[in-house]
Amino acid sequence: MEPWSRELTGRLEEHELESAALRGNPLDDPHLRPLWVYAPPAYAAEPDRRFASIYLIQGHTGQLDMWRNRSAFRPNVPELIDRLFAEEGCPPALIVFVDAWTSYGGSQFLDSPGVGRYHTYLCDEIVPFVDAHYRTMAAPEHRGITGKSSGGYGAMVTPMLRPDLFGGLATHAGDALFEHCYLPDFRDAARALRDGYDGSFDAFWQDFRDRPAFTKGTDFALLNVWAMSACYSANDDGSVDLPFEPATGKLRDDVWARWLAWDPVRMAERHADTLRGLRAIYIDAGKRDQFYLDLGAEAFRLELERLGVTDVFFELFDGTHSSIEYRYPLALRYLAERLG
Repeated sequence: MEPWSRELTGRLEEHELESAALRGNPLDDPHLRPLWVYAPPAYAAEPDRRFASIYLIQGHTGQLDMWRNRSAFRPNVPELIDRLFAEEGCPPALIVFVDAWTSYGGSQFLDSPGVGRYHTYLCDEIVPFVDAHYRTMAAPEHRGITGKSSGGYGAMVTPMLRPDLFGGLATHAGDALFEHCYLPDFRDAARALRDGYDGSFDAFWQDFRDRPAFTKGTDFALLNVWAMSACYSANDDGSVDLPFEPATGKLRDDVWARWLAWDPVRMAERHADTLRGLRAIYIDAGKRDQFYLDLGAEAFRLELERLGVTDVFFELFDGTHSSIEYRYPLALRYLAERLG
């Protein structure tokens, strides 16, 4: 493995979309968004052919150019994808890299009055753009979505919400079984608010934005709790309800119930027919995932099995939540083989 980038055999094209859905969003985040599309070598070599499309979405705090980040002795994600299609015999597909960053770190790929209309942006703006500008097989049975962490969450829920667009999903340690992946942050956030910010999230945000991010050990819990609240329990006027009392961390059962309604494990039964109709479902997670998303992955698989969805790839591998970018090609191959 050379310690520098290599020229891609396929091509990675960079676009900028002007989003009507994101214009005037509650956080005043940009409505001009970058979008990348990777075309495999076969796209240029076979000009009369149409291709499946797979949408690759990021975890919380992800922004598009982070895909080029490199770890020691490892290729970055575009290089992994190029190797998959150029050297490893994977059926060709277009890979669409989506940006859904927000000032809170992410959107969970949902429409929310607290964050913005990112579900609409993905489904009603990006998908039509890609189909209009590339030779796609523009039907749900040839379109998939995949991601890790919050991206894995988006990959689970988007086909449930829009089966008219997506016929396959792959999730790497996606947010699921909320009582395990989110509840521990509530107690940490309550204590951090008390000890550092006089119980005020406004004070936290002022401090967080006045210094380098994540230089305090309590930053992640506070940011994550607020960001998820803005996605799962925002009100029509844009205000955000926390799922716990800030002074003690005691659950607010009514707000917590609003969160649980967005848990993929709980959502599955409401969308059972849709899930039974998908052409590809891939689920994996590391056995030592720091956020216990391996338990969420197992719970999602078991719920699918209970609902009669049995054609599912599932693996718990030896790993954590971190540095698992090498899993992306496994899911992409799975989707490309079944959606192409």
